[in-house]
Amino acid sequence: MKVQLSRVPGRRVAVRTVMTAGVAVAALVAGSAGATAQSRPSAKPTVVLVHGAFADSSSWNGVVTELLGDGYPVVAAANPLRGLHSDAQYLRSVLAGVKGPIVLAGHSYGGSVMSEAADGDKDVKALVYIASFAPDKGESTSALAAKFPGGQLGEALNEVPVTVPGAGAGTDLYIKQDQFRRVFAADVPRREAALMAATQRPITSAALDEKATRTAWKSIRSWFLITRQDLAIPADSMRFMAKRAKSRTVEIDASHAVTVSEPDAVADLIVEAARATTR
Repeated sequence: MKVQLSRVPGRRVAVRTVMTAGVAVAALVAGSAGATAQSRPSAKPTVVLVHGAFADSSSWNGVVTELLGDGYPVVAAANPLRGLHSDAQYLRSVLAGVKGPIVLAGHSYGGSVMSEAADGDKDVKALVYIASFAPDKGESTSALAAKFPGGQLGEALNEVPVTVPGAGAGTDLYIKQDQFRRVFAADVPRREAALMAATQRPITSAALDEKATRTAWKSIRSWFLITRQDLAIPADSMRFMAKRAKSRTVEIDASHAVTVSEPDAVADLIVEAARATTR
């Protein structure tokens, strides 16, 4: 099922936050909620959020605020961005520490990680892909990004040599700061986008090129938020992945940084998924 909207109507006031360490208060709130969720089962499922490349957990701050306001326990995981399989292993350890049912939401590359990590996890009741990737076995994130025309992220990247612990020499990828808002966050105010560009977290090229070995979306119900103004992942690529996963799909006019620019729309879809798991 697909719904097309200029924006998803929210029952809340959107909270716009900056994706930077400067928003430590909101991050601490999320962390506190996560610790509570891990120590005490809740009547509502715990929402676990997985950020993608060029971002960190604070990119979810506006979404976290909305979900906490609705009474959902929340854990915003710190995705290492070092390698698909090692990132998924880390996420599995996070999920193992959460008591009770889980709704798992991933943004961008975070969708690739959660698809790998959640396969076979009986506590994960729903997957929510937010401007995201949902690879099949044998597919890489980079291949899916290039499957359809329209993506402009590749030409905006800087490559920086790096030593990856346990893996030796590698390459970190950053978005050029003068290109960041255009290709990643066009609907975010300029000052916020500049802070996001300065505080972005790199991803290794190896992580984007690693092929998936597991596909949680084949056994777990999924939802997909497609961002029509996205220059990082072409909308047609997202539609392709959502269709084959048989996801409940919503489309919105937003950039790739939809968790920052439209947190209420993102939270609405996550809440829809969460409510569907308790019926």
